[in-house]
Amino acid sequence: MMEKSDLLGIDLQEELAAIRQHKSGKDILRTRKLESPSDAATIRHRLGLTQEAFAALIGVSVQTLRNWEQGTRQPRGAALALLRIVEKHPTVLFS
Repeated sequence: MMEKSDLLGIDLQEELAAIRQHKSGKDILRTRKLESPSDAATIRHRLGLTQEAFAALIGVSVQTLRNWEQGTRQPRGAALALLRIVEKHPTVLFS
């Protein structure tokens, strides 16, 4: 059974201590800059998929994918995160 201080594998007491240290100026929190994924068309071409197949696999409409590929819109939020994952681990689409 999980302790109250260990939810989702996170020790809340340790995290609170880190926050307090940071607020007092004694510690600098780590940050990581995420790289932008390649554009959707490049990822799709690497996988050898049609627009229809790729759109279906990532759960967006074909029109949305076309807008991304034509540059009229940019993927954001969860879609952007999914493209990052698919770029690094393309097999997740076929599991």
